[in-house]
Amino acid sequence: MKESIWTRRRAAAVPARETLSRQQIVRAAIATLDEEGLAGLSMRKLAAKLGAGATSLYWHVQTKDDLIDLVIDEIYGEVDVPDPDLAGWRNGALLFGHSLRAAVLRHPWLPEVIYTRPSLGPNAMSIGSRGVVLFRAAGFTGGDLDHAMGTVMSYVLGSVSAEAAVRTEARKTGRSIEEWAGEVLEQAEGVIGDNREMQESVRRWTGRDVNAVYNESFSFGLETILDGLEARLKK
Repeated sequence: MKESIWTRRRAAAVPARETLSRQQIVRAAIATLDEEGLAGLSMRKLAAKLGAGATSLYWHVQTKDDLIDLVIDEIYGEVDVPDPDLAGWRNGALLFGHSLRAAVLRHPWLPEVIYTRPSLGPNAMSIGSRGVVLFRAAGFTGGDLDHAMGTVMSYVLGSVSAEAAVRTEARKTGRSIEEWAGEVLEQAEGVIGDNREMQESVRRWTGRDVNAVYNESFSFGLETILDGLEARLKK
């Protein structure tokens, strides 16, 4: 496994004359990733965007892998994990799931890297500790506590990764998500023939608001996961 920026001691102090900050670099990197995806990010391009030399970047971030570590943790800082004393554990888990989904949709490249690097930054640690508090409040203990939180995170990231991929593909073609979905349904109608079950399925989704469908589908799955976790607690 590659070394993480979070486990490495910073080698040297930033020169007093250096005006560029690590936070500026991270924010510019996120903006570039949101616009162009992972393929569009390079240290040279980022330096040019910031109007700085590459040396200025390397005072703060040694490698592109380090930069990815930093941007992942910055985005973790956007995710809300409510206090169960205020929200209750189940409502807190719902809010956490929807907040994580929203963060990924704002940064659709995230699923490509989120599991390639260990999440050891301060925001990741904060989410982890608050998540433990949340699921402990539900009644989970020991390994089950970690598994419960992991199950919710796995569902959210798996579901939203597929959604983000579709939205990204539609954007690449210059079509809206509604246009893209409409074409998919038209193509399906052309190949399903007399398959009654698929005919009914296509009819159910034809003309629906795509964003509403995604929201409905995500909420259904998340609620079902939490139903299962509650049932497990009652055994």
